[in-house]
Amino acid sequence: MNRVYVCSCFGVTEKQVKEHADAGACTPRQIASACKAGTDCGSCVRRIQAILGRGNCPRRELLDQGMPALVAETFTELDEAA
Repeated sequence: MNRVYVCSCFGVTEKQVKEHADAGACTPRQIASACKAGTDCGSCVRRIQAILGRGNCPRRELLDQGMPALVAETFTELDEAA
C-alpha cells in the first residue's frame, strides 16, 4: 500500500486527513486538534488546506460570517437533544 504523508513530523497521511475531514474537520486547526498535523514545523499546513478545499462546511461558513462556530454547534446539539 502506498501511503502519501502530509505531515512528516507526526506521520499523518493524506487518508487520515481526509477521514478527519469526513468526520467534520473543516480547517487546518481542526485537523491539528484531531491528529497534531501542522503543529510542529508547519510545512504541511498548505497541503492540509488544499486537501480540505473550500467545500461545503457549516462551521467554516459560520466562521466566514464572523460567528462563533462552536457556540452554534452547541446550540444545534442541544436542540437535537430536546
